[in-house]
Amino acid sequence: MTICASCRIALQCSIIHSKRPLITRFITTNSSTAASILEKPTWSVRSLLPSSPSSAPAEKITPSQLHHLLRLSALPLPTTLQDEAAMINTLQSQLQFVRAVQRVDTTGVEPLRAIRDETTEARREVTIGLAELQEALDKEVRIGHYQRARRVRETIESKAEKWDALKAAGKTAGRYFVVESRKNDVESD
Repeated sequence: MTICASCRIALQCSIIHSKRPLITRFITTNSSTAASILEKPTWSVRSLLPSSPSSAPAEKITPSQLHHLLRLSALPLPTTLQDEAAMINTLQSQLQFVRAVQRVDTTGVEPLRAIRDETTEARREVTIGLAELQEALDKEVRIGHYQRARRVRETIESKAEKWDALKAAGKTAGRYFVVESRKNDVESD
């Protein structure tokens, strides 16, 4: 991994001025704690779904609305009235679930920037420090009056690059494979 010169200088300055060295650690969770928490659920998604299919929804979905939604999503239309009724019931229960989720009070909850642990401890654990960059910094040489860092390219010699492809060929002509084919006996008119 290499970084640009300005980023490297900024990183070195921040490391020099910091009082403690930065260390990267992977985020670990205590599996026994997670297992004990998940062992006894506190609520169920079923509590947000209607208790009976006959309960009256707040908003009735018409067959024309269902057909419109199916056309918008490029899904096939129901073939029978029973399929249509089942789709409408499913859609109404899903809408009831969505409305229950929308009713949750989120005042005072800061939205996440991403789905990850955003605590200060977790940020400290995943911070890349000089120790992690040292291997990449060791692969650089200083060049010129201003001592600009340049990455030394590694030469990779593998057995795959030294493989002789023509050795496996049955017949060759110089540095090419020869593929024998026969022409059709029947001439086209």
